[in-house]
Amino acid sequence: MAGVDLRYEPHLGLALGGGGALGAAHAGVLEVLHERGIVPTIVVGTSAGAIAGGAYANGRDPYEISALVMQASWGDFGTFSMTPGIGLLDTAGLRDTVERIGKDSLIEDLPIRFAAVATDIANEESVLIDHGSLVEAISASIAVPGLFRPKQLEGRTFVDGGVLENLPLEAAFTMGASHVIGVRLAPEWDFLPTMRSALRVHEYEIRDDVTMIKPRLRHRSQWVVKDLPGLVQLGREAAELALADYPVINPRPETHPVRQEAPEVPERQRGVAAFFQRRSLPSPAPDSPQ
Repeated sequence: MAGVDLRYEPHLGLALGGGGALGAAHAGVLEVLHERGIVPTIVVGTSAGAIAGGAYANGRDPYEISALVMQASWGDFGTFSMTPGIGLLDTAGLRDTVERIGKDSLIEDLPIRFAAVATDIANEESVLIDHGSLVEAISASIAVPGLFRPKQLEGRTFVDGGVLENLPLEAAFTMGASHVIGVRLAPEWDFLPTMRSALRVHEYEIRDDVTMIKPRLRHRSQWVVKDLPGLVQLGREAAELALADYPVINPRPETHPVRQEAPEVPERQRGVAAFFQRRSLPSPAPDSPQ
């Protein structure tokens, strides 16, 4: 990052990686970017990153995104499908969620240039969806094979973007970024049991024109909707560390809840079964200590 001031980078990209429930950490990163006066002009997201990135590109305040994230459940994104087909869930709940976040805008009309990464299963290629309905693009990007129904768009069949490009650094440069801030939540091999994608992403991670933010998520599972405020805080901590050279110019609102410490999570999780536990943490009472 030497010699580069991200606050004045004219074509600054933000690449938000996939990671299921771990995507709550993206909200904390977005808060810190705002507080440091760092404003990306290009946002690309894969899976959970597409949800957070779409909300941000749609003009949503980072603290409002955090407030919504802290109360989220899997039912906000997927519902059990009542019709036969591949996948247990469909993304019917996502449209209402996006409407709460802002509205189902056309991607080309968003105030910040945005694209969601999805995987074309027929051609086995990663695709940037940079036009059309925001909801439809996010739905394609989060369609985890075997869990969500594949998404049909413009005659193509899409599944989760993380199958081939879980951290869309290359995609951000393809869209014209001159420097990219990347937020990694999970390794490439969580989705694809080969080294091809992982090695390709690593080549970008070590470049001088990439600033990496890696929340320390420890043993947390991407399938468990648990301690979402803690995940937001871990995103904040990682971003504050990576961007320590930048002073705070937009202080955090006093009313915003502050987590002092993110608790440890047991190493053993219940795996994919926890995916169907539609749990969320209650918001703290107004007078409760943080």
